Amino acid sequence: MNPARSDASPCSSNAESESKAMIIDGLHGGGSSAHVNGDRSHVDFPALNDLLQNLEDYTPTVPDAVTGYYLNRAGFETTDPRIIRLISLAAQKFISDIANDALQHCRMKGTTSTTSRSKSKEKKCTLTMDDLIPALGDYNINVKKPCYFT
Repeated sequence: MNPARSDASPCSSNAESESKAMIIDGLHGGGSSAHVNGDRSHVDFPALNDLLQNLEDYTPTVPDAVTGYYLNRAGFETTDPRIIRLISLAAQKFISDIANDALQHCRMKGTTSTTSRSKSKEKKCTLTMDDLIPALGDYNINVKKPCYFT
């Protein structure tokens, strides 16, 4: 029994279920069907079902074991590998966005080096803390350079 929930009226559970279905339907423009069975609600979204099915065969860049380890350290427990892969995919996107922002900072500074071996004169950027710190700052992650004692 949930202590926060009041069972004063016998129809409160039914009204709560109907309001959940209305909220879900309202958030998604009525393009979904919501089936509410007691405390467990099932929402049918074709795009979500396709995504979950594709996650079964997907091998993320961040391994499942690494994601599972950090999820367990944070107190999150799941037995569904699709959830772990979905979080791995979100972490991969986050890392990719930060790396892309750091690349843009490097290009804006103009500190690229040209290689004489390359025929196309392609400029290479090296990921440095000088580029990574402002990129992480865009995501409100503060990183300070360690003090070097020489």
